Amino acid sequence: MGRFFDHGDLRLVVLKLIADKPSHGYELIKAVETAAGGAYTPSPGVIYPTLTLLEELGYVTAADAGGGKKLYTITDEGRAFLEANSQPVHGLFTRMAEAAAQSAAFSPQIMRARENLKTALRLKLTSGSLTPEQVAAIAKVMDDAAAAIEGV
Repeated sequence: MGRFFDHGDLRLVVLKLIADKPSHGYELIKAVETAAGGAYTPSPGVIYPTLTLLEELGYVTAADAGGGKKLYTITDEGRAFLEANSQPVHGLFTRMAEAAAQSAAFSPQIMRARENLKTALRLKLTSGSLTPEQVAAIAKVMDDAAAAIEGV
């Protein structure tokens, strides 16, 4: 699979999400991932430069929200840019909805199983020190699970 977005597309998506609800960078990463049904998740190395660009263009403002977080809010210039690009924005969100409809990443069964695995692993890793044998056994179970999933 090639790139999920063409040059400049993510900028429009992020700006639309901020227009809908002022957000932090991490919230925007999750919002894009959800909108695309897990078919695409922007990395922090993509999302934060996009936010910086939007801020430099005057389309959003960033306010210190404490804890090292910034809250991004759309400006009047950003709303005007979004309105001028309403058709491409609509097309992008339609494409993301189509990808989400075809994605199993957010199926209830898979989400439940993934969360069960994460919880079990976190509890085991934080319950005290593990022996080398336990570490090897956990790694083997995880490797076996990965191989089984690949075989489905």
